[in-house]
This record gives sequence, structure tokens and C-alpha cells, in this order.
Amino acid sequence: MAPLMHFFTTLLFLLIPLEATTNHQHGLKSLHFALYQHETINKTGFIVVPGVAGPPVSQTTTPFGTLFVFQDPLTLKPNPTSKLAGTAEGTSITSGLDGLQSLSIAKVTLNVKKHKGSISLVGVTNNIKPSNHPVVGGTGDFLFVQGYVTSSPVNLVGLMVTYKIEFHLYWPPYASPKP
Repeated sequence: MAPLMHFFTTLLFLLIPLEATTNHQHGLKSLHFALYQHETINKTGFIVVPGVAGPPVSQTTTPFGTLFVFQDPLTLKPNPTSKLAGTAEGTSITSGLDGLQSLSIAKVTLNVKKHKGSISLVGVTNNIKPSNHPVVGGTGDFLFVQGYVTSSPVNLVGLMVTYKIEFHLYWPPYASPKP
């Protein structure tokens, strides 16, 4: 009896990872696109609580512990006057002593490619390098969506800074997104 039980246990451990890998690789509806986030200091983004240590405030750094809030337009092109496709609103807290990293929480409201709704993001943002943020929820046409968003700096000069936001969204098989 013991050898037979060992055989089934071994078979079970071999099949579980194979099934999980297969489900995550095939058959998911996906949506991939890029938008541009335009943040203007003291217009769409504000320091609410100044930090306590580290570098001074600049386009790329804030002191450790700085609480920053934003409600930024998302456009189809790097030009801030291009067509509006959504809004990114949220908060970030400078979590790196060098002033370059922040813990970020955002709700991104979208109206793109026949999809309307919002996605929620949480992650660590590096102000001068690309950063990946996991999608932790969604509403409307993005209900049950999974994936990640990559934020990359495009222009960090002047009062308005621009980031390229690349969306990589996937719907699980049990979700019913718009066709």
C-alpha cells in the first residue's frame, strides 16, 4: 500500500505545477497599450507632508518620508495637449533615503480601446528608472483584470514631468470582458 501511495503523491506533485504553468500561459484575453502621464508641480501634484531627511525637493527627488498626492492627466502622446485617455490619481511616500524611491498607490481611470473603467496599482516607483507596478484590482470593463504597468520617465525637466505608462493587462478565464 505504501509504494502505491508514494506513486500517487509523486504524480500529484508533478501534475500540479504543470497545470498552473499551462493556465497562466494560454487562453487569457489581454490588452497592451501605452499612455503618457503629465504631472505639474503645485497644479496636479502636491507635497502634503514634507520629508525629514535626505536630498532636497527637485524634479527627481524628495526627502525621506515625503507624502505626495497627485491627480494627473493621461494622454495618448507625450505632448500634454494630445487626446486625453484617462487620469492617474493617488499618493506616494518617499521610502528611499536617496529620495529616488517611493511607495505608490494609484487609481487609474481609463477610456481606451472600447474599454472604460479603472485599475488600481500598488508598488515602488523609482523616479529616474523604469518601474513595474502590479495591478491589484479593477472596475467597469477592467473588473477582475490582472497584470502590471511599467512607468518610465520621459521628461524630467521643468515644472511638468512626463512618464510613459505601459499597460500589460490580462483577464482570467472566469472574467467576462467586453469583446
